[in-house]
Amino acid sequence: MKTTDAVIQQALSAAILAPSVHNTQPWRFVVASPFVKVHLDEARVLPVADRAAREARISCGAALFNLRLAVEASGRSTVVDLLPDPNRPDLLAVLRVTRPRPATPEQATLARAVARRVTNRRPFTERAVPPAHRHALARAAETERAHLIVLDTPKTLDTFATLLRRADHLQQEDPAFQRELRAWAYRNTGHAEDGVPRSAGGPRPTDGSLLTLRRFHEESTVERPFEWEPMVALLTTHGDTPRDHLRAGLALQRVLLTATVLGLSASFLSQPVEVPHVRTTLRALLDVAGQPQTALRIGYGQPVSRTPRRPVGAVTTVRTAVPS
Repeated sequence: MKTTDAVIQQALSAAILAPSVHNTQPWRFVVASPFVKVHLDEARVLPVADRAAREARISCGAALFNLRLAVEASGRSTVVDLLPDPNRPDLLAVLRVTRPRPATPEQATLARAVARRVTNRRPFTERAVPPAHRHALARAAETERAHLIVLDTPKTLDTFATLLRRADHLQQEDPAFQRELRAWAYRNTGHAEDGVPRSAGGPRPTDGSLLTLRRFHEESTVERPFEWEPMVALLTTHGDTPRDHLRAGLALQRVLLTATVLGLSASFLSQPVEVPHVRTTLRALLDVAGQPQTALRIGYGQPVSRTPRRPVGAVTTVRTAVPS
């Protein structure tokens, strides 16, 4: 059996592969075996797109899911305490590695998918996602106390697409937003450990495409037709507190890994949930129960490049004392 330190090290390697807004990777880990603390790295919160750090907490929740999953897939139990100290809002969670316990088949399968999951910003095929797969994705969200709502009627999909275009236009016309976006799209080419490089971006949808995808690299003139009947799903939570944001991140990563296992690709349609009044309108017009936390485009895609990651050592502090 692996030592606890070895289990934690392996789990941290999985944690850093989580998705994050603009690939900012807004997490820090403090290890005092058998404990791992997950902190919000406030220096990596987007001050324009994510002023309240909601998306950053979701990103950290996704990293926490990978961390917990990797430990459990190695044959150890975990105890996770979310937001354990109200006086330290940056301390998002504490995970404790506990007794041996055999991994379940689902844990082993999801853990193997961690390294294969990527955000796919390129066109998907017209192949429809079957109902059984849609139900599996919904169950994945519910396991983490969230909901995945598929927009499966022309009316709801058209309403979402209209709000997506509205939010994207507002962000396109916001100089501060564009400066922030470019800062994360144009990192030190060839040496970047974060941000969204051109290799991970996608082409512009041709005129008439239903969905408006975020343009990370404005100078790109490549256009491609995207799927005509995309599967779009909203991830929602009951409330909109920091705890809800973490649960959204846990649910998001379980959904994305489940999609990977099923041979599906996914990308984010975040614009409507980043503009506050559009997010409010989205909830009202779609009659959504709960708070929309993110939107996903899901389908069958071709292999794509992954975004870079900072190494574990760059985001981890190791201590010998048990954390308070």
